[in-house]
Amino acid sequence: MYEHLETADNKENLKRVVVEPVSRVEGHGKVTLLLDEDNKVKQARLHIVEFRGFERFIQGRPYWELPVLVQRLCGICPVSHHLAAAKAIDQLVGIDPVNLPVAADKLRRLLHFGQVLQSHALHFFHLSSPDLLFGFESEISKRSIIAVIEAYPDLAVQGVMLRKYGQEVIRMVSGKRVHGTGAIPGGMNKSLTKDERDYLLKDIDQIINWSVASVALIKKVHGANLPYYDDFATIRSNYLGLTKPDGALELYHGGIRAKNADGDTLIDHVDYCKYNDYIHEEVRSWTYMKFPYLLSMGQENGWYRVGPLARVNNCDYIDTPLAEIERIAFKAHSNEAMVHSTLAFHWARLIELLHCAESIKTLLNDPDVLSQDLVAKGEKRYEGIGVIEAPRGTLFHHYQVDENDIVTKANLIVSTTSNNMAMNESVRQVAAEYLSGQELTEPLLNNLEVAIRAYDPCLSCATHAIGKMPLQLELINADGKLIDKLVKGSDGHIDRNLNA
Repeated sequence: MYEHLETADNKENLKRVVVEPVSRVEGHGKVTLLLDEDNKVKQARLHIVEFRGFERFIQGRPYWELPVLVQRLCGICPVSHHLAAAKAIDQLVGIDPVNLPVAADKLRRLLHFGQVLQSHALHFFHLSSPDLLFGFESEISKRSIIAVIEAYPDLAVQGVMLRKYGQEVIRMVSGKRVHGTGAIPGGMNKSLTKDERDYLLKDIDQIINWSVASVALIKKVHGANLPYYDDFATIRSNYLGLTKPDGALELYHGGIRAKNADGDTLIDHVDYCKYNDYIHEEVRSWTYMKFPYLLSMGQENGWYRVGPLARVNNCDYIDTPLAEIERIAFKAHSNEAMVHSTLAFHWARLIELLHCAESIKTLLNDPDVLSQDLVAKGEKRYEGIGVIEAPRGTLFHHYQVDENDIVTKANLIVSTTSNNMAMNESVRQVAAEYLSGQELTEPLLNNLEVAIRAYDPCLSCATHAIGKMPLQLELINADGKLIDKLVKGSDGHIDRNLNA
């Protein structure tokens, strides 16, 4: 959509191009481009246009409701919010992660691996594969899973079955594929039965084989499109995520590690309960997403990326053999210490999918998942922080409660929020490199969406602005004339200003 900007300060006679909505992502967002008379891009921004406000309306609720309540943030990654909240409320009942019953810890991990597996399969096969298989500027009819089913039926079936299996793992552990229960303060509410365990075991080898094939596919696609795939939407950034004490990839519980674009370690295995000593958040007026940054580097240089690319870049190794082989090949692809290609998110995502499949098999063969020793108790506390690696990246849940166990404060740093600045930078890179100066067509504009989709953003999860939501009220008469205007800023101050 083209739009001429009729504003008093529009000295450059700018036009605005709006891509709305951004398709094949979870949630609602749009991209705006400002163009001069020669179609040169002067500004490019990703806007998140919905407001959820979970941080506010979970205040006043009893803490034990949170693991179920916060799942409603998202229908795609509810397990991640469920487990991050559970890890936080474990602390409210005096249980640190290392003191969780062994069986409960392993069941939570199994639940989480099922979540990451199904989410990665959904994103790659259903949402991103049309771009990768048919081209970024393909006709609209090619940009869906239906087109993939018609052209690559075997591949489409594998994608569907991989996601289905992950959902079955979730169902067996938590009772439902979406918005189930499982984690409770200090543990889990049920173990697997032998029949449930055997049901999942019968297909796991096929799932691993399909996971290996999916990594081979993305390597082939990426390698066949060089150097384009290495350069498209690519930015140099810091990277942040959890690792085990020995530096291994960790998706459930670990310490925070951050590296810069050169691969130098900035922080290593920091206790995530101290995250606020290292990470702060900035708010900007044109989006409901926050902008986290590493405090030591400041707002301008401290932004970072999270998610599969960050995790595979940051870790020293992966503790499942097939995924480790693929990690080594992935790292060898770059001449630098870190792989910066934004499209390499897909490659890293499928390496993690393989890691999850291998890990699920290991856990299903562990007798602890059948144990009934599931809950521990401790002494009450008033603050809890849970951090987990959601499919899209590091997820923080931070709660404070009063003496009546009522939530008085909540802060969420969601994975997509941490990638906010990076997505904007990637959008700017694509706009400047591939769109600037051209006559913009719908297929050409899809390049912007391809860049955003590489991050697998969950825009609904990410809209949790700090402070009070700004509000503008306009009174217009029957002739369409503005006769009064009230503006309430984010600080709560109200102005009456017809010229605002």
